[in-house]
Amino acid sequence: MKEKVAVITGGATGIGRKTARVLAESGISVAVTYRKSKLEAEELAHELERVYGVSGYAVKGDAADESECKRAVSDIIGKYGKIDILIHNAGPYIHERKTMAEYSSDEWNYLINGNLNGFFYMAKEIIPHMRKNKWGRIVTFGFERSETAPGWIYRSAFAAAKSGLTSLTKTLALEEAAFGITVNMVTPGDIIGDWKEGGIDLAKERKDKTVPVGRPGTGEDLARVISFLCDEKSDFITGSVIPVTGGKDVLHKIYQE
Repeated sequence: MKEKVAVITGGATGIGRKTARVLAESGISVAVTYRKSKLEAEELAHELERVYGVSGYAVKGDAADESECKRAVSDIIGKYGKIDILIHNAGPYIHERKTMAEYSSDEWNYLINGNLNGFFYMAKEIIPHMRKNKWGRIVTFGFERSETAPGWIYRSAFAAAKSGLTSLTKTLALEEAAFGITVNMVTPGDIIGDWKEGGIDLAKERKDKTVPVGRPGTGEDLARVISFLCDEKSDFITGSVIPVTGGKDVLHKIYQE
């Protein structure tokens, strides 16, 4: 994977940050886009260069803004000349519990744009470069069972966007297979707080009775799966939706609250 270039949207913090580190360990250069976390993104870029010896790059790009997405891709192509891997980690989320009727149009559009349209904005700009090189890896983020389009109470906009993204992921896998591009989705379980940037070894020292495997989920759990999907030899895996939940039924838990 030497000399490959990855883009992680919203990669300055959380799971995106942990994924950047894991990919860098494989020798992949990483560009991360950010909306507000400029300092964190620049610190990460310097860390990737200092610790892992790969190139790191921080570029502003709000996933909900088409013009910023286009500008971010142009900047990254200008620096590296190519993009091999796209990880669409950015995904706006409103924690307040609201029925659909309680959402404002601005809130609804922001969630749809950031989670669904933002991927379209980025992928539309990046895929032609992957096609030219006849190689590419794309990974999106969904939610548990998003491939079945389940109802998710108080999360209507987020669930609608991610369910649409799941279908789009599978469609792109079919459309781009002939160009050597794979497109897959990972669906995280309950990975919260500091665990988003946490590691598996530390998590194994903690007990969590709500998770069948008995420990908290971490950003490293997601990042390891993403890294595997990006590998040269993972070309036979495309159009897949891979849950990384520790066996926890997250939606069922929510319905019981």
